[in-house]
Amino acid sequence: MSYFPMFIELKGRRCLVAGGGNIALHKIKVLMDFGASVTVVSPDILPEIKQMELLAYREKRFHPNDLNHQQLVVAATDDGEENHRIAQACKERNLPVNAVDQIEDCSFIFPSYIKKGEVVAAFSSGGQSPLVTQYLKAQMQPLLTDFLAKLAERLGDMRESVHKQCKEEVRKMVYQEILSLGLEKGSVPSDEEIRQVIEKFTLCNPQT
Repeated sequence: MSYFPMFIELKGRRCLVAGGGNIALHKIKVLMDFGASVTVVSPDILPEIKQMELLAYREKRFHPNDLNHQQLVVAATDDGEENHRIAQACKERNLPVNAVDQIEDCSFIFPSYIKKGEVVAAFSSGGQSPLVTQYLKAQMQPLLTDFLAKLAERLGDMRESVHKQCKEEVRKMVYQEILSLGLEKGSVPSDEEIRQVIEKFTLCNPQT
């Protein structure tokens, strides 16, 4: 079964990770990379997890009450039956849940991804083959650079100006020209260069 690739905002959202070992640590790092507010529940928790900033933990076995006020859950214990029990409790509450290595218990999966600034490329094989997603990630890695992230940020910053000054039918062309300019130069276009591009299209297509 293929999964719908939906990007969601996790910044500040409460996410519970049940489990305190190395697999849980990996999932915690991913969630925190996207700004989630993570709580860990497990009888045994790695010192590295306890030392992570902006993370809460409870050294106890999972209880369904731990789901209160949570918005997303990862079942990452080393016990498959426990992960299944956690997943079932989540589904009863309509909470998104990922049970590690138990695809039948998952309502969402973690993709392999590359993140540079606000630009994210994600890859999934529907849980069939991590090797395929790792291959795709390796192929994309050289293309998704810090420079491209800065260029995307610049294009985002100018949206309000473009929408005010340019007709709807030419806005895409403005963005395309500025993107091409940046890629050709290998640097983020200056304010003056952006102004010249916008002016070019407003002169050719004056607002009425």
